[in-house]
Parts: sequence; structure tokens; C-alpha cells
Amino acid sequence: MDKGIFMDEEILQKVIMEQAAQDRVECIFKTVGIHFQEIPKLRLEYRNIRMISHLWGFTSLSRLDLNNNLIEKIEGLDRLVNLTRLNLSFNKIEKIEGLGYLQKLELLNLSNNRISVIENMDTLEKLTHVFIANNLLGQLENVVYLRRFKNLFTVNLYGNPVSKRDDYKYYIAAYLPDLTCLDYRLLDEKTKKEASKKYCHVLDEIKCAELQMQRADEVEQSRAAEVKLHLDAFVEFLNGSPLFDCMLKDDPVAETLHRRPEVAHLLQTFERQMVALCMQLFETGLTEHKRRQAEVDSFFSGQNGAVTHYQQRASEILATFEQQHKSRKAELQQLSEPDLLKVKIDHCKEENKQLCTSLMALEFQLVRQQEDIIKKLDSNIADMIGNFSETAHGIFAQCRDLEDNYHKNLQVIVETLENVDKDNRHGDMLDHDQTLFGDKDALMDALATSHENHLLKISERETQLITRADAWRASLTKGIEEKELRRSRLRISDIHRHADYLWEQLEDLALHNETHTT
Repeated sequence: MDKGIFMDEEILQKVIMEQAAQDRVECIFKTVGIHFQEIPKLRLEYRNIRMISHLWGFTSLSRLDLNNNLIEKIEGLDRLVNLTRLNLSFNKIEKIEGLGYLQKLELLNLSNNRISVIENMDTLEKLTHVFIANNLLGQLENVVYLRRFKNLFTVNLYGNPVSKRDDYKYYIAAYLPDLTCLDYRLLDEKTKKEASKKYCHVLDEIKCAELQMQRADEVEQSRAAEVKLHLDAFVEFLNGSPLFDCMLKDDPVAETLHRRPEVAHLLQTFERQMVALCMQLFETGLTEHKRRQAEVDSFFSGQNGAVTHYQQRASEILATFEQQHKSRKAELQQLSEPDLLKVKIDHCKEENKQLCTSLMALEFQLVRQQEDIIKKLDSNIADMIGNFSETAHGIFAQCRDLEDNYHKNLQVIVETLENVDKDNRHGDMLDHDQTLFGDKDALMDALATSHENHLLKISERETQLITRADAWRASLTKGIEEKELRRSRLRISDIHRHADYLWEQLEDLALHNETHTT
């Protein structure tokens, strides 16, 4: 029994070079090396592969062929977010899984495996072609799962137990009304109309349920987007009374005192003023978030424009050099006199060196420009965050002032109520109220503790806002700098590899001529 092989970087590099040779582009890899993140297609069929692995670097991959192997489980594909075509046919797969991150996938071929259930494909909304022929699908109702794919053009379920059902064709045509091809055969309008009539009542119920689910999903998506916006603006739960409610939560003294009409009126005023301040900060936060986002968008637009401009200039330099280099190589190949050949080769080497110098100078210009615009972005964002933080400090200070005033007025009311209630101690007061007002010192201590807790809640929310805003700014700048550093290092590495390749060409030419002359 063939145990198969496991994928690793060595195998992948070998496959890429073989693939490049077939496509006659292997010279590219010899010139600049193999960068997995730049490979658009990968053919790994007929290689006895048992497990999918080491594909995390292929982030630009759009097509992956793994058919006719020994694969038993779909895994290791999470980083292939740009994949549009995936062929896993003729393997030993028993379950559909591991496809959640392939949201751009359009074609999925799982034919000739051991799959019994269509499942775990919810995120593949762009699917147009699904092939699951010659598997073990036994429940026709399971095919209804494919209704979620609104762009579905063709489905192949031939060779499954479900395809042998008498009503198979009409069932599929009814439940997938937008389908054009089934099992490589065109679904004509007559078949679709007959299927629609046959299953009309069941379809009406399904459509109604789907509509309700769609509306619920839209509501949830809208809510999630709103929550994310508030979080990104650092003002979550400040649009209303959540902060006020948090302050008074689990406060038994406040709960008792609030039963008194005098205190209830004071509390209502406090809440109204507190909510007004929170809403002011909330609206300010959303406005500032919009300004920051516009600044970041403008930065990335300018950054991409600068990189594109320098790439175009580098391409022009290379195009001019390659044209001249081609002529120089042709001239060298015609020379037979060793001394003259050596002079010409040295001249070519000097030209190659000058090319490298020019490309490096261009790259360093871009790096300096990027450093300047990153510093400008950081400065602008720092000013925005600083201004927003200052505004937040001011509003939270007002919240603390409101709490102080509320506490002082509450103390005055308690003093007044104590004097009034001395004569009504045996009236209609509740037992808990009598106990509370019976010990003035204990009540004042409880009020002081409550006041401190309220101020603490305000300060904690203030600290959370300021800390997260500062952390976001630092993370933004660091992320941009690291990405730019990786880009620059990769570019410089490519320049050096290209220079080495040109140098090796000249050395090979000189060696060949020397051997030929000898």
C-alpha cells in the first residue's frame, strides 16, 4: 500500500520550477528567486500527496489543483484567501471542511471522493461551479443546502445515490431554480416550469423561511457593524445611559433612598445631565473617528501612488537597460579576440553595476519619501487623538462634577429626611428604611462609599477610552512601518539577485569563450 508523501517547501519549490519550465518562465525564478506569495497557480496533481501542508505562504494563489492524490482531510488552506478555483477530486476525502476562509472561491471540485453530506460551505458565497460527482450523497434533501449560493451556474452530482432517484432532476430544478446546468446537461425552461409546479407549496414555505432568516441576518449584520463602529471610535456604550446604569448597579443604599420622592427627582435630574454629557462625547467620538479614517485613507492612497510611480520608473530603467544589454550580449558573442572580449565584458559589468546603483538609488528615494509621509501621518493622527483625548478628559471631569453635586445634594436631603422622619419613626416606613435612617453615621458612610464607587466607574471608563485610543495610534504606525520595511527589504533583495544573475551571465559567456578559444 502506498503511504504517500507529505508536502514541504522543497517539494513545492521543485513543483514550481517544473511548472515554470512548462510555461517557459523559469528564467524569472532564476533571476529573482521563488517568492511563494507571488505564485498565482499551483498544480500538485498525481503526486501521492497524503496531507495538505506548507501552503501558508501562497497568499496570492488563485488556482490550486490537488486532484488524484491520497488526501483524506481538507486542511491547511486558511491562508489562501485569494483562491478562486480548487480541485480536490479523486482523493479519499470523507467530509467537507476547512474551506471557511476561501471566500473568493468560485469553482470547487470534490468529485470522486467519499463525501456523504454537503456541509460547512456557508462562507463560499461566490461559488458558481460545484462538482461533487461520484461520492456517497444519499439524502436528496441535503442538496437544498446549495440554495444559499445565489450565483450557482452548474452542479454535478452524477454517480451519487441521490442521482438515481426518480424525481432527482425535477427536485434539483425546483430547489435550485437559477441553475443552468445539472450533471453537464442544460436544464431547459420546460423542466424548470414543471418542477416549479410540482414543488410549489413546499417552495413557498422555504422561501418564506429564507426571507425571515435573511431579514434577521440583515438586522444582525447592521447591529454588528454599529457595534464595530462604536468600538473603533472608542465610544462604545456611551450612547445613552449605560455608564450611568453601571454606576448605580448593585448599590443597595441608592436603591433604598431612591424610593423617596425627593431623592427620585434628584436622581432623574442627575441621569438626564449625565446622559447628555455621554451623548456629547459619543457624537464627538464618531465625528473624530470619521476624520481619522479619512486621514488614514488619504495616506494609503498617497502611499500606493508613490510606490506605483517608483515602480514605473524602475520598469523604464530596466526596459532601457535590457534593450542595451541585449545588443551588448549579441556583440560579445561575435567577438573572438580574448583581450577585446575582456574589455567589453568589463564594460558590461560596469553597466550592470550602474543599473544596480540606479535601482538602489531609486529605492532609497522611495524609502525616504515613505518615511516622511509616515511621520506626517503619525503627527496628524497624534494631534487628532490628543484633541479627542482632551475633549474626553473635559467631559469626564464634568461627569465627576455632576456626581459630586449629586452626592452633596443627597447628603442635604438625607439630613432633612432624618429630622422629618424622627417624628414618623412608627408610621408607614418600611423596616429597612427605619433601620437605614436609624443610624445616621452608617448611612453617611454608605453614601461616601457609594460616591467613591461612582467616581471610580467614571474614571475607569475615561482611562479605558484614552488607553485604547493611544494604543490604536501606536499600532497603526507600527504596522505601516513594518509593512514598508518588508516591502523595501524584498525589493532590495530582488535588485541584488538580478545583479547576480547578470553577473553570472557574463561570467558564463567569458568562460564559454575561453573554452572555445582554447
